[in-house]
Amino acid sequence: MGEYRQVPTDDGAFAVYLEMPKKTPAPAVVVLQEIFGINDDMRETCRELANQGFVALCPDLFWRQEPGVALNSWSEAEWKKGLSLYQNFNRDLGVEDTGAAISAARALPECNGKVGVMGFCLGGLMTFLTAARTDVDAASAYYGGETDQYLAEANTLDIPIIMHLGTEDEFISVEAQSAITAAMSPKSNATVYSYPGCSHAFARHTGHHYDATAAALANKRTYDLFRRELA
Repeated sequence: MGEYRQVPTDDGAFAVYLEMPKKTPAPAVVVLQEIFGINDDMRETCRELANQGFVALCPDLFWRQEPGVALNSWSEAEWKKGLSLYQNFNRDLGVEDTGAAISAARALPECNGKVGVMGFCLGGLMTFLTAARTDVDAASAYYGGETDQYLAEANTLDIPIIMHLGTEDEFISVEAQSAITAAMSPKSNATVYSYPGCSHAFARHTGHHYDATAAALANKRTYDLFRRELA
């Protein structure tokens, strides 16, 4: 059964949702949210990771704006709220907070000292930035919006990373996907996977564009990466 814990920073403490595997010590995975906070989908993702043998932590990235956001209904009001939080979200502070969550994960007695990061949409971008700027050990980014605007940071990207893109993503254009692929292709530590016919958020359990087959394949690739790199 999952629980919430607090992670301290110089600016205050924020919550993380935590799920433990049956067997420890184990590698840890920090799960980075979409624009909807630590909602049902993020908690389900953490449970799936725990079932795969990982310690899973999902930090509240929006805590500096509004702690405890959890949007689940996909109503117009919730979309507007999520988009407003997204538009006002400080990416640099978000990376710092993710780094604090990584450090907290490593310090857990149930963790073997290795930590990966994975994230979706906003969390996909934050996964890319975290991989480029912190000491995380491996990364898996799902349809990271605006990643193409930060590709200069690929120069400092030297950990194993995989990226998942739906070919029909309505928020990541064909041109943006091509730019991401071109930036990653010279790097032996990076792999970009394309999922034909898939829209944005194809791996969101409760999403309108959920594709169970594509999600299962992307998740298997993620689990395999983490088992290989975090053992």
